[in-house]
Amino acid sequence: MDQTIFITGATSGFGKACAKLFARKGARLILCGRRTARLENFRDEFPETPLHTTQLDIRDKEQVAAVVNNVPPAFSDIDILINNAGLALGLEPAHEADLDDWDRMVDTNIKGLCHLTRAILPGMVGRNRGHIVNIGSVAGTWPYPGGNVYGASKAFVKQFSNNLRADLLGTGIRITNIEPGLADTEFSTVRFHGDKEKADRVYKGTKPLTAADIAEIISWVTTLPPHVNINSLEVMPVCQSWAPFAIHRETED
Repeated sequence: MDQTIFITGATSGFGKACAKLFARKGARLILCGRRTARLENFRDEFPETPLHTTQLDIRDKEQVAAVVNNVPPAFSDIDILINNAGLALGLEPAHEADLDDWDRMVDTNIKGLCHLTRAILPGMVGRNRGHIVNIGSVAGTWPYPGGNVYGASKAFVKQFSNNLRADLLGTGIRITNIEPGLADTEFSTVRFHGDKEKADRVYKGTKPLTAADIAEIISWVTTLPPHVNINSLEVMPVCQSWAPFAIHRETED
């Protein structure tokens, strides 16, 4: 696989699974994340993979620019960007939510994704090729109690992806929004601020998606013929579906 792939949030979950899958396919990898030790562990696990790793907090606009500007020449022609870095925090109703959690989700899921996309896109346009894969969520389409800003941020990812397609008409660049449902990664542990017991209850009695499932889907959409663009792909485990409309009923005296 003679391609260079840039993956954010590569230290866990979907990002790590993508890194492993594309390493096995022989791609050149640029892996970014906040936990440098995990990035170095990946280097040890795949010593033959052409690899550039760098610490990156996607919320830091200046750091994003510096990381892209300092990619080594051998990795500079980025073929695929996987905008995976993102998170949910809290499950409280809007009137009880922590504003710091809201700010962090907006800074990561929206602003970070925008800044990195803007930094990498000119090179793709100049080469007239490339593929940007954004990791959205079913929460960007289907609301649920406590989803508030997280769901809104993923709705942004959906519409941003659509608008990128409109802007890039006439180029060879592809844009795909992958929208997973229930998936067993570190997602819920992060959401509940490290409460692993609470996170595990989310998946109790289910067979959720895995990070490897999503990596396989991303591999598929990025290896289709170059004239084929998967605009969006929503995926849930069989055990998950939509809820009936919620109706609040006043109690009778």
